[in-house]
Amino acid sequence: MAAYAIGALRVRDTGWLNEYGEAMPALIRKHGGKVLAKSPAQTLEGDDRLPGTVVMIEFPTAAAARSWYDDPAHDRLKQLRRAGSDFDLLLVDGL
Repeated sequence: MAAYAIGALRVRDTGWLNEYGEAMPALIRKHGGKVLAKSPAQTLEGDDRLPGTVVMIEFPTAAAARSWYDDPAHDRLKQLRRAGSDFDLLLVDGL
């Protein structure tokens, strides 16, 4: 069953984005993932407490998503992301 990693990002410092942006797509593909959406979110209902950018990545399974997140090659990218942004990441199973 497909699983979706959904991230909410508020960038505080853009200095990390180039290195991150060059490395992350290959790491996602390595684990069978595909970016489905990456853009500012729009409020349809409720209070406007949205992050700057929302990203949604589809993986073939939740195990594949966890392998992507736990991949040692992801460690450096996590450090970059944490140093330059506020980020929340959820994993949800598809139907």
